Amino acid sequence: MHWQQFLDTLTTIQSTQVFTLQDVLLTLVLSFVLAVWIGYIYRATYRGTAYTQSYVQTLVLMAMVVGLIMLIIGSNIARAFTLVGALSVVRFRNAIKDTRDVGFIFFAMAIGMACGTRFYLLAILATITIGFFLWAMVRFDLFARPIPQQILKVRLPADMTPERVLQEPFARYLRRSDLIAMETVQAGLLTELVYSVEMKNPAEAQAFLAALSQANQNNKVVLVTGAQEIDL
Repeated sequence: MHWQQFLDTLTTIQSTQVFTLQDVLLTLVLSFVLAVWIGYIYRATYRGTAYTQSYVQTLVLMAMVVGLIMLIIGSNIARAFTLVGALSVVRFRNAIKDTRDVGFIFFAMAIGMACGTRFYLLAILATITIGFFLWAMVRFDLFARPIPQQILKVRLPADMTPERVLQEPFARYLRRSDLIAMETVQAGLLTELVYSVEMKNPAEAQAFLAALSQANQNNKVVLVTGAQEIDL
């Protein structure tokens, strides 16, 4: 009897609201399913070194929360301004290194908005279509440079002149080299130089490192591929 009264009360409340209980469940479930699909697309297409499970879970949570917020707002402008004021106190300090991560955040938000405004078919079609294009860009390696850039870090004794010491191995193995940074290390005993380089033949990387080690008296030499994903 009590359950029947409770259900009757819920039905009465629903009839006076902009959305129903079925709308809430459908929005949350659909946004969850589509956001999980977005998460799998992100994991399958990620090529960096800083993949985190918590970021993907945040995408799923964001899509569901945005869908719920859109249901709450509906067409009520007063609610929209109230939510903006309440959410404006939130501050995020985490730096996003990969620009693709920003795109996936907007992707999840857009899908959540579509579900929350009950454009369910649009949300499904957009997730499938955008996901396919993202996969295709990674699969066919679109917009990749034909010659990959690399970061070279080499340390020299402070009394050595970089141009004289590095000229011979650079001329033999590199097509291009640009000095990015220079700093002193180990209390000024060594100078660390950072270059952006393109090798003539990537297969000769080991021989290039050996030549540099011989030229700089066996001090530290590092050659990094994927320079856009590291901090100098």
